[in-house]
Amino acid sequence: MKKKMIWLAGLFIATSTYAQTDVTTGIMRGKDYGVTYLLPKTEIEIVVEATKHTYMPGEFCKYADRYLRMNNISADPDIYWTIDKLQTRVIGVPDKDNVYFVKLKDKTVAPLMELTEDGIVRSINMPLSGRTVPATKITATAQEIIDPRKFLTEEILMASSRAKMAELVAKEIYNIRESKNALLRGEADNMPQDGAQLKIMLDNLNLQERAMTEMFSGTLKEEPQTFTIRLTPKEMDNEVAFRFSKRLGVVASDDLAGEPYYISITDLKTPAIPEDDGKKKVDGVAYNVPGRAHITLTGNNKKLFDGELPITQFGTIEYLAPVLFNKNSTVKVLFDTATGGLIKVDRENN
Repeated sequence: MKKKMIWLAGLFIATSTYAQTDVTTGIMRGKDYGVTYLLPKTEIEIVVEATKHTYMPGEFCKYADRYLRMNNISADPDIYWTIDKLQTRVIGVPDKDNVYFVKLKDKTVAPLMELTEDGIVRSINMPLSGRTVPATKITATAQEIIDPRKFLTEEILMASSRAKMAELVAKEIYNIRESKNALLRGEADNMPQDGAQLKIMLDNLNLQERAMTEMFSGTLKEEPQTFTIRLTPKEMDNEVAFRFSKRLGVVASDDLAGEPYYISITDLKTPAIPEDDGKKKVDGVAYNVPGRAHITLTGNNKKLFDGELPITQFGTIEYLAPVLFNKNSTVKVLFDTATGGLIKVDRENN
């Protein structure tokens, strides 16, 4: 699509005369100074928060039912994935087919324009309108891995067989539980002097119990991961958005190792867009009037998303009249950087 260039006003320069912002259509020349900005187009973003579970059997897994009455303990390692949360939203990406140029020239009143890092128009006459400092990402630390053997007694370590060792470890677990109960009931021989000391003692006993119990139950490591799938919107009817495998996690839409998740997109024809007769004048600051789409996302025999989202490609482009930008008032405009649509327009008299 042919690039459209809009000649908007120049920077504000203190002079005795001010001209109305001049907006014309033309081709940018190398000698001209100005700001190039873009309107965004919409992409649908599906964010899948999943967890990878890695199970490793314990050393005494075969004796878990006999000594600790723990049923269904597997003796085989296993890796599987689960989906924890799924979000569907729209984001804006630069539309290289809708590039505009704001010419800066002397003796005119021009808007102060703020752009995103991608060059998408963010605001007019609203400096630092939406700029935020990225939040510090905090990564959850994995559960500490404890070597249970450092809690084992000499009698346990010198046991003549694995079965005997499992029996002695199980007895030690029961002894730890009895000690915890005695502390909680206030019946222990050496009771702690205060609540802080009691907490330290209970935490240490819990750590020992967990480490020894995992020798029977095994360990389960959980690693959360986030997958992002982006789709260019068009009318779709139950097309595969992505696939999910319990063994591999999120996989490509054409990878038959995963179960399909389907997306449907229906253009709601809102707003009603008149037919282009070729007479529409390109004059002013361009902005998008996004259309609306009904979107459903289904998978695993469930409807995971069912709602309406704004879609730029289903809408049209309009223009803020250049007469708005003059010396008599200051017009402040805030744009939605995801769709290029207007969020707010304010006027302040000078």
